Amino acid sequence: MKIFVSNDISEKGVALLREHFDVDVMPNMKPDELIKVINNYDGLVTRSMTKVTKEVIEASTRLKVIGRAGVGVDNIDIPAATAKGIVVLNTPEGNTMAATEHTVAMLMAMTRHIPQAHQSIQEGKWDRKSFDGIQVQGKTLGIIGVGRIGSRVAKRMQAMEMTTIGYDPYITEERAHQVGVELVDLDTLLAKSDYITIHTPLTKETEKMLNADAIAKMKDGVRIVNCARGGCMDPQAIADGVKSGKIAGAAAADAGIARLCDLAVEGAHVGFVPLRRQSEGEHMRRFTLCAARTSR
Repeated sequence: MKIFVSNDISEKGVALLREHFDVDVMPNMKPDELIKVINNYDGLVTRSMTKVTKEVIEASTRLKVIGRAGVGVDNIDIPAATAKGIVVLNTPEGNTMAATEHTVAMLMAMTRHIPQAHQSIQEGKWDRKSFDGIQVQGKTLGIIGVGRIGSRVAKRMQAMEMTTIGYDPYITEERAHQVGVELVDLDTLLAKSDYITIHTPLTKETEKMLNADAIAKMKDGVRIVNCARGGCMDPQAIADGVKSGKIAGAAAADAGIARLCDLAVEGAHVGFVPLRRQSEGEHMRRFTLCAARTSR
């Protein structure tokens, strides 16, 4: 059985695969390049950089399993894979704690203007008055998506004496109560929250969920964090909100807001990095088991 690895995967993960299969590693291929080689392989291991499109999937007559070394599978055309009977795997627990801590770090960096204050010091200035922050104590945090990551963010911010409310149509009142979150509808969350953090996959329902209409329903001076998918917010609408003063601060991973406005904190999507090796090892074990079963 031949496996193709299309992104940078830890050497430990590749070694696990090579214990059982013939493995080729060629990182960061474009879809048109992948189309030319995919029919030589029974399995594909990818991360978010590779777009496994319908055209890629249809170019293969032997592909049996696609493994995503991470959580999100929005880079894979699931309906096309399903139509051809191809199994798609991910690692749902792989980055839970890392993404949780990344969210808290971004929230606090935004609140206290840490990146801007650091840049000011780097420029030889000592300007404290321009970087007045606020305390999160006593503020309301609205969590969109109270799942593995959202619930853990809630617990950590409760320790900082924030009130936590949440919108999530997929969890029960009982589960929300267990993690100390009051479930509300989306409009109520937007209206009541001093801070809003989003923890959802990128779907048709969540794409640009935080847009101009949503922002208009928010409190003046709201602060927004998005360490999920950049596409869950409209970067121009967020930037316009910051410029108008409606939004007091925004923090995001790969959402494209920092180039549009000040008072934004943005970085690469590094929430996965601290546990990448452990997560990829777990993923490779699951992938190996599934590939072995599909090859029978």
